Amino acid sequence: MTIIKNNRYLLMAVAGVLLLPVFLESGSLASEVLIFALAALGCNLLLGYAGLLSFGQGIFFGVGSYALGILLTRTGIPMPMVLLAAIAIGAIVAGMVGWLAIRQKGVYFVMLTLALTQMFYFIAYSTPEWTGGDNGLLDIPSLPLSILGYELFPNQTAWQYYSFVAVLFIIAYWAVQRVVDSIFGRTLLAIRDNPDRATALGYNIKYFRLTAFMISGGLTALAGALYAMMTGIAPLTSLSYHMSEVILLVTVLGGTGSLIASLLGAAFYVIVSDWLSQLWPRWLLVFGLLLMAISLYMQGGLWGALKLLAERYRPAGKTKEDAKEPS
Repeated sequence: MTIIKNNRYLLMAVAGVLLLPVFLESGSLASEVLIFALAALGCNLLLGYAGLLSFGQGIFFGVGSYALGILLTRTGIPMPMVLLAAIAIGAIVAGMVGWLAIRQKGVYFVMLTLALTQMFYFIAYSTPEWTGGDNGLLDIPSLPLSILGYELFPNQTAWQYYSFVAVLFIIAYWAVQRVVDSIFGRTLLAIRDNPDRATALGYNIKYFRLTAFMISGGLTALAGALYAMMTGIAPLTSLSYHMSEVILLVTVLGGTGSLIASLLGAAFYVIVSDWLSQLWPRWLLVFGLLLMAISLYMQGGLWGALKLLAERYRPAGKTKEDAKEPS
């Protein structure tokens, strides 16, 4: 029981991964849920744990897409090494962006990350020989994952690719959970809540925030790489500020400061968007009203609303302290 209690959020993530194929007919849609949940994990580490509202997540998502696309179409590097390279490149770019951005605070930090996103967008637009320019990088193959000649994931069908993405998502979720549960994660929370006191205690705030930036960048780059391999294209829009908005939206929808909320927010955004788009061409109007309602009445996100419901309908014999769970 202790093992289950200590790993309940990881088990919930595994349950979510197993339930998606039950409720969704499209393997591509299910893969998209996990890909955006992966990007939201990286954003949640920055926003929910480090307290940094970054509009630069689109940079790392797009860098991951282009890194994978360029390496797969122009080199013969095996696919697992390409994914590792995309993660490393995303982390390095995030380190450079973070090194500049964390020198500012508040609205100046937000504006600087937004400006850097626009800069990377126009760099990609101005180098069509590498990025395809406005058309994007086309004909990205979806290669099988093989180890020692044994094909683990063929990746030939949408559901085969979903299995591949699901395994990577669970590994990434476990790794990020270990990070936030560690002393490093607790220190990030202390810096988020009271940076002046953390500085007085001798913590190097810039080091912790920069490390969080790099971890977030690597995760988001992995999400971008998986998205490019799924769609067969690395579009210019993957590097735009709109992608940063989507990743932030998914994170806030689920709830900040809770990793499992990232999966919940991604599932809501992707599935509801797909459903509404089939009902009405102007579905964004309805979706906007839904977001307004969540913002006004569910300020803890969907995960916060579920926790309040669980608190309200808990068994009468259970005390408030027994029912309380960490985020």
